Amino acid sequence: QVQLVESGGGLVQAGGSLRLSCAASGSIFSLATMDWYRQAPENQRDLVASISSDGRTNYADSVKGRFTISRDNAKNTMYLQMNSLKPEDTAVYYCHTLGGYGGLARAHYWGQGTQVTVSS
Repeated sequence: QVQLVESGGGLVQAGGSLRLSCAASGSIFSLATMDWYRQAPENQRDLVASISSDGRTNYADSVKGRFTISRDNAKNTMYLQMNSLKPEDTAVYYCHTLGGYGGLARAHYWGQGTQVTVSS
């Protein structure tokens, strides 16, 4: 099992910045591809950004150039730096990993989510 705990959400004005963190339990974090998803009310949960175990990153078109995903394997923590925030970025942001590495069963593992609200 792995536990994921997000933090760093809040209320910010349009154009502002926030940094989200995702702390993972266990000793296999460095093996994991980690993702940030978000879900706005009445919308599906969408992939925002991913970072592989070797640091390769991918972003949704809607956040390219504004968001940066990173990781610190020594701290078992992933980050999402969000700049130039827009009202349409308002959502609950979730940390995610798909197991199947380091003895972890292949399954979807989610954090509890952290609310990001961007006011206009």
